[in-house]
Amino acid sequence: MTHHALVSPQQLALHLKEYVVVDCRHSLQDPSAGARLYKEGHIPGAIFMHLDHDLSGPMTGTNGRHPLPTPEALAATLGAAGIDRDSTVVAYDDMGGPFAARLWWLLRWMGHDDAAILDGGLPAWQATGGTLEAGINSPGAKPALEWGLTPNVTVDVQFVLAHLNNPTVRLVDARAPDRFRGENETIDPVGGHIPGAINRFFKDNLGPDGYFKPSQRLRQEFEALLQGLKPSALVSHCGSGVTACHNLLALELAGLPGARLYAGSWSEWCSSPERPVAQG
Repeated sequence: MTHHALVSPQQLALHLKEYVVVDCRHSLQDPSAGARLYKEGHIPGAIFMHLDHDLSGPMTGTNGRHPLPTPEALAATLGAAGIDRDSTVVAYDDMGGPFAARLWWLLRWMGHDDAAILDGGLPAWQATGGTLEAGINSPGAKPALEWGLTPNVTVDVQFVLAHLNNPTVRLVDARAPDRFRGENETIDPVGGHIPGAINRFFKDNLGPDGYFKPSQRLRQEFEALLQGLKPSALVSHCGSGVTACHNLLALELAGLPGARLYAGSWSEWCSSPERPVAQG
């Protein structure tokens, strides 16, 4: 059992047969890349979950690029993957953890605390001598359980609209600084950010080696962002509610739980021309 949000490559190697390991690799530019890379080579025993199909719900054109799945759909996905309340789940990707953090957050949302991501991801696994296997693993399916949703961990677009420039709410955008400023926007139709938001690029949670920074360092950095506010004042968002989960995981590592996710994020916000946009 692991109730820590991170698992080291060494710990994973020791407990590989006990954990449900999930490959969450994805490319926003090539959505088929993750499944292809998984088939070519993955951590032994790992199953694959696709960001668009398994870790997101259907798009309507106004609810963002990666809306949350319904709890019923997610419960079915977890059951099909062989995940139940007794499972220790370890997710990984090869991009520093944003897609793995999405699965970690979804499991926490469903009331399952026994979930972690692989610190350093697939590059760390390989760098520490971990081997890969090819092909596709079919998990033993479990019944779709009634999971208990964790309350007060999300906000919607109406909440954000009602709290623009409210000093008791801290909107934190996890996108790269240039996209936050409205430059080099190639994914969403409008460049910029929600007025009043501040930028915390998710990769700032990592050290140069690709591992998460020490918890005390993360705590200092997020406390500087919070400026005396409680973690529950923080609303994490990004382009589509995915890399925002990386900041939420970092807050957990920092001992600052309680922040909330605006799942629709910028891709939902900018879908209505009536909502204000800030740039720079």
